[in-house]
Amino acid sequence: MPQQEHAKDASQHTQKLNAQVVVPNSQIDFDNAQRGFIAQWPGGRVEDERGRMVYDISRYAFISHDSPSPSTVNPSLWRQAQLNVIHGLFEVAPNVWQVRGYDISNITFIAGETGWVVIDPLTNENTARISLELANTHLGARPVTAVIYTHSHADHFGGVLGVTTQADVDAGKCRVIAPEGFLHETVSENVIAGPAMSRRSNYQFGPLLPASPTGHIDSGLGKSVPIGAPGLIAPTEDITYTGEELVVDGVRIVFQLTPETEAPAEMNFFFPDHGWLCMAENCTHTMHNLVPIRGAQVRDALSWSKYINESIELFGSNTSLMFASHHWPRWGNADIVHFLTLQRDLYRWMHDQTMRLANHGYVASEIAEMLTLPEDFLEHSHTRGYYGDLVHNVKAVHQRYLSWYDANPANLHKLPPSDAGKKYVELAGGEAALLQKAREAFERGEYRWVAELLNHLVFANPENADARHLQADTLEQLGYQAESSTFRNAYLMGAQELRQGPPSAAQSKIRAKGLLLAMTIQQVFDTLAIRLKTDEVAGVSLSLNWTFTDIEEKWLLGISHRTLFSTPGRHDPQAAASITTTRRTLLEVISQSSTFLDEIQAGNISIEGDATALITVLGNLDTFQINFAIVEP
Repeated sequence: MPQQEHAKDASQHTQKLNAQVVVPNSQIDFDNAQRGFIAQWPGGRVEDERGRMVYDISRYAFISHDSPSPSTVNPSLWRQAQLNVIHGLFEVAPNVWQVRGYDISNITFIAGETGWVVIDPLTNENTARISLELANTHLGARPVTAVIYTHSHADHFGGVLGVTTQADVDAGKCRVIAPEGFLHETVSENVIAGPAMSRRSNYQFGPLLPASPTGHIDSGLGKSVPIGAPGLIAPTEDITYTGEELVVDGVRIVFQLTPETEAPAEMNFFFPDHGWLCMAENCTHTMHNLVPIRGAQVRDALSWSKYINESIELFGSNTSLMFASHHWPRWGNADIVHFLTLQRDLYRWMHDQTMRLANHGYVASEIAEMLTLPEDFLEHSHTRGYYGDLVHNVKAVHQRYLSWYDANPANLHKLPPSDAGKKYVELAGGEAALLQKAREAFERGEYRWVAELLNHLVFANPENADARHLQADTLEQLGYQAESSTFRNAYLMGAQELRQGPPSAAQSKIRAKGLLLAMTIQQVFDTLAIRLKTDEVAGVSLSLNWTFTDIEEKWLLGISHRTLFSTPGRHDPQAAASITTTRRTLLEVISQSSTFLDEIQAGNISIEGDATALITVLGNLDTFQINFAIVEP
């Protein structure tokens, strides 16, 4: 285990750079973020049913409206952190309220004729539960008659069990409305790459960093993510086209589908009788990610811009209130249209200028150095990179069109980091020589170069304590300088792990059972396929017939040329075995809530034929650890 060190102060170079940052000075964001305040959750601490901490906004008491930016925080990001620490229940308009600051996202309550219409029930059932309690306590208790999911990310549906129950939904007491494709996209984004994405999310959001001026201060979109797995209730109604209109508990809503924008399945919607516009996560008070650093499919900046333009055309002239799934609302038609126009133009500018330079032959890393945000965007805080970052977004646009490859054959098949590291160390004249060069560059404030140099040394010899500590110091200074919260969190997580090692398995985030239980059979089999140990099934060729009685589906699953294939709607007469069960039983086994043996003994799984064939498939599956090393081999 590396020798433990504490966080360092900002260097003179970092202090100088941060002192030069021009911070937006408009008061309107603070006025809007505090407008309509009613009450806060007592103490700010949210606990689960066992008394374990889920979320605690009080950890950020060192951030206040009038507190000066510490030298260890980019002053522009500090302003965003000051805004995101404002928390409580707020009246947004007559019959519209939001609870903000007890999750990374917002929950919105609309007073219908008989109950609450809830928009985006947060990430975790406990944060959603206390939000509903706040609303019921201060506004009068109402049943939840509808839930609307704006899109397919967990911080917008994961707390649904805190505001309603599956029984109430099944009984027709509560509608659940979502954009077309929601259920598929909700599960699929985190299935194939689930373990890796969970680990990388720690770097994006920084939940394992201490809340302090040298640690975690913000997540850009909100203060922080809660601890605990998300739940899910499947939608009862899908929105299938733009212009579709529903009356939800007496409230008229017109929907706009916006697929492949901030999420693969997403929608904005308008309340025509009131002039309220919900922009989901398509327009918030920050430049957004075109691909999150945790990983995901690259988002379409061009379509994103066009859908915002469509929102302006459809709803802009009649909108008096705009709210979103993060941050604070905006009021007044002229201000809202101006806000939407700038957001539209931001995503279009990043797309167009990246591809203009790409068509001159510049590669992603070059374009990221060449482009800087024009004053048109820099003078407004909501178009600055507190969550997304221009450097990363430029590379995302380039990747979407031209892939990761920069067309230079020297980069087609580069050595892996450890092999390359050893050769760079040798070229530098040994570890001591490379380390000395890194120290000299560090003293000059050339932190990006130092990080590159020391990365070679750490991957060549992760036991070199001096290299680890200097690399930690380097990443730390880069974090202190970052305007993007995701960049800051990633740098500081890297520094922390270089000093302390990767997190324990107990600290690592696990995938939610609720999401696993929503998987289709195809998603289950695709997940099993990436776990197949190819060398263990050399020369094996077999097939298994599967019948799922509860969903009336039949499948063929088999091994062929060291891969696991699956075919819907077909059985093989020559299959080694035939298995009959239910989708629910299979998912209980896959989520490790039960075992095949237990379910066979309970009579929930029957096998005809060679039972060992099932063992051949399921007994040669890999397991994944989600606390793997990132900043070292």
